[in-house]
Amino acid sequence: MTEIWDGLRQAALLIVTLDPDLLQISARSLHVTLTATVIASAIGLPLGGWLAVYRFRARRSVIALLNALMGLPPVVVGLIVYLMLSRSGPFGVFGLLFTPTAMIIAQVVILTPLIASIAHQALRELWAEYHDLLISLNTSRRQRIRTLLWDARRALLTASLAGFGRGIGEVGAIMIVGGNIDQATRVLTTAIALETGKGNFALALGLGFVLIAIAIGVNLSIHYASKTEVSSRW
Repeated sequence: MTEIWDGLRQAALLIVTLDPDLLQISARSLHVTLTATVIASAIGLPLGGWLAVYRFRARRSVIALLNALMGLPPVVVGLIVYLMLSRSGPFGVFGLLFTPTAMIIAQVVILTPLIASIAHQALRELWAEYHDLLISLNTSRRQRIRTLLWDARRALLTASLAGFGRGIGEVGAIMIVGGNIDQATRVLTTAIALETGKGNFALALGLGFVLIAIAIGVNLSIHYASKTEVSSRW
């Protein structure tokens, strides 16, 4: 219990004093995760809509595979991305390994199936409701998907926030492809792992509380900005 209170004091001290390292690490964490979430949403949300609208022979298998990919072990994703970006890999010429870009790529791979699967679940129910109307209007598949995405935008926001929540707490893949390099690729999760390994539990807890505060703050900010709560209804 004492260590938890020490962690809270450390977190408060880091925030009140505007610790430069904390600000830099927090900014990098937000940059990596927000960028990855935006890219994964740009891929996953239309993919979820496409699977809800389009009927083809292997559709059930694709949906089952997508759901299975939600449980991808992050360390395996990190290893695969590492091999792809290493000097002997096909994309090694770009020199992306141990950079924030590599961390973003790894997170996009992890988050896209999660966002797409949640989006598909929401859009499938909406498509069942809109099916007859959109068919009667002789709309194209692209128009149907665009209509579903717009009308389900609040539910899809939840899908993106679920992706952000998973991404902000990711450590395995980030550690492998980013290397936890000080002033370069260190983020809050890898800093927590480092301080825990050093036995500095108070600082690790302090960073953990800062991470939780950032995650909650971003979620509340997005909900407020998007006016998710309307007329006292959530």
